[in-house]
Parts: sequence; structure tokens; C-alpha cells
Amino acid sequence: MELFNAELALPIASMLCLTLLVWVYMFVRRLGYLTANQIDAEQLKTPAEVQAILPPDVSGPGNNFKNLLEMPVLFYVVCLYLTVFGMVDSLHITCAWVFVAGRVLHSLIHCTYNRVMHRFLVYLVSSLAVWVMVVRALLAAL
Repeated sequence: MELFNAELALPIASMLCLTLLVWVYMFVRRLGYLTANQIDAEQLKTPAEVQAILPPDVSGPGNNFKNLLEMPVLFYVVCLYLTVFGMVDSLHITCAWVFVAGRVLHSLIHCTYNRVMHRFLVYLVSSLAVWVMVVRALLAAL
């Protein structure tokens, strides 16, 4: 293993790009809905009010954005850990790309037709990829 390996930089950048795209989509959907329905933004002070006012197809991207700030945090941390400590190998890179592909699919499902079982299965596979990275990093550190 190399002391410094930047092969996880592209999966990290891809996740950051996905998060940005979902944020833009969320912003456009919400603003469009609020404008079209003449809803004052002051009515959206709490998450409960947002959920009560916005229909599922408009609130879905916001829910997905929140998801992109949960499990992906572990992904970012383990990628940086592996890079800093020179533990990146081909299995880590494969797992990273599986995670990214899974999160892209998860976001597409969540922001469009939103079938829970489809979303869950993709979430499960992508999450397992991150957990493989975490467990391997922990074992290598022992």
C-alpha cells in the first residue's frame, strides 16, 4: 500500500456532486411549489410544518438531502482515514464505487417514484459496502 493514495478522491467528489445536485433539485422543487401555490415561507418554520404543507413529491428531495448527510458521513470519514493512513486497496476502491452508485440510485428513486422497497434494497447494498470498508479499516488498525 502507498503512503498516500488519491484513488478515493473521485468517489468522494462524486458524492459531493450528488449532494449538490440533490440540494439544487430540492431548492427548485420547493421554490416552484411555494411560488405556484402562493405559500409564504414563514409557514415552513419547523420540519413538521414543512411535511404538513409540502406534498410528498415536493418534500421527497428534501428527505433525500437529509439522507445524504447521514450514512455518507461515515463514507467520507472512512475514505479519508484510509487515504491518510495509506490503507487504500482495490477492495476499498470497489466498495467506494458501489456506495456511490448505490447512493445515486437511492437518490433517483427517492426523488422520483419513491418505492420504499427499491430504495431500501439499494440503501442496504450501499451501506454494506461502507461497513465493509469500516470493518476492514478497523481490522487493519489492530
